[in-house]
Amino acid sequence: MEFEFWWLLALPVFFGMGWVAARVDLRSLLSESRQMPSSYFRGLNFLLNEQPDKAIESFLLVAKEHPDTVELQFALGSLFRRRGEVDRAIRMHQDLVAREDLPPDERRQASFELAEDYFKAGLLDHAEQVLAKMAEADPSADVHRQLLDIYIQEKDWAKAIGAAKKLEVSAKRNYQKEIANYYCELAITEQVHGRGEGADAFLAKALEANRKCVRANLLRGEWLARAGKHEEAIAAWKAIESQDPAYFGLAAEGMFESYRALGQLGEGLALLRGLQHSYPGLDLLNVVYQATAEQEGDEAAWRLVRDEVRRNPTLVGLDRLVDAELLRAPPDKRQDLQLMKNLVHSHAQALAVYLCANCGFRARQFFWQCPACGGWETFSARRTAELDTADRHLARIQIGQ
Repeated sequence: MEFEFWWLLALPVFFGMGWVAARVDLRSLLSESRQMPSSYFRGLNFLLNEQPDKAIESFLLVAKEHPDTVELQFALGSLFRRRGEVDRAIRMHQDLVAREDLPPDERRQASFELAEDYFKAGLLDHAEQVLAKMAEADPSADVHRQLLDIYIQEKDWAKAIGAAKKLEVSAKRNYQKEIANYYCELAITEQVHGRGEGADAFLAKALEANRKCVRANLLRGEWLARAGKHEEAIAAWKAIESQDPAYFGLAAEGMFESYRALGQLGEGLALLRGLQHSYPGLDLLNVVYQATAEQEGDEAAWRLVRDEVRRNPTLVGLDRLVDAELLRAPPDKRQDLQLMKNLVHSHAQALAVYLCANCGFRARQFFWQCPACGGWETFSARRTAELDTADRHLARIQIGQ
């Protein structure tokens, strides 16, 4: 490849252009630094010396003397909110919203920050007013999401349904699981106030929104049983099989009591045993164990638990088996079994909890909405002690197929 002599001319030209650009940037930087007030640099100095209160006062002085420093005011407002000084954050963002010369994007940001201030302060009605006004001109996902959070906090489930439906459009995400739970909450309110027809109508809407809403059938079965309609209650609970059979443990006790009320304990026990065989679960096993002991005696209950532990070995199942052994053991063996029981039980209790798949929150009781992260239906219907066993059981079924 021959050497191109024009490169000798081009290199000095490129070097000269770079030098000129650097000089221009340097002059611009020096000009901007001269325009910045001394209070700004004092604030930086206080910040570097870990004196945040004095730094904030200096930055406030800058913001007051130079209203065009919008980004600084946003930063101060967010800082106040994080420090818990929500009243100062509210005033800062209110001043920004009130400015007529503020560009639309910055006005939107100021309104959104103000709504967050109100939310943090617990002034949910004020936050709702700001966001509802924003939603009229700006139907974006973050506005609808914030509105939905407010309606959930206020337990205004009718508005939550409306916000979730709008959020489905703006966020392009399915919210039918959440909407079905909001309908269930409305149904519970109706039932508490003795309006059974209204409650049933909301449960129907929950199933319309999400046909796999197990909660709707659990509630329907419970309320029908309470009204003495046991056959209809059993039918509602049986529908869970086509939704998610892992939840049968939550319905098992009610199902057996309805069979008792109908005088069909044998049929009820046979059904529950069949469910336990097909969809093993610790909650379901506990009900089947108690029902077997009541109907057929302690020996039959012991054989049931023994076979179940062999089939699906878990520490909680072993705890139940030791219970059964204690009932049938001779007096001279009970002391050793009780010692074993105490050791197994203490470890089993630590594992017999429900786990939120979203945030990892553990709870002794089942929740439809996680108390920690607020997610809906994030708790597994199975306790942590049986999750691995359930996975193995599912794998065996798939292999068999």
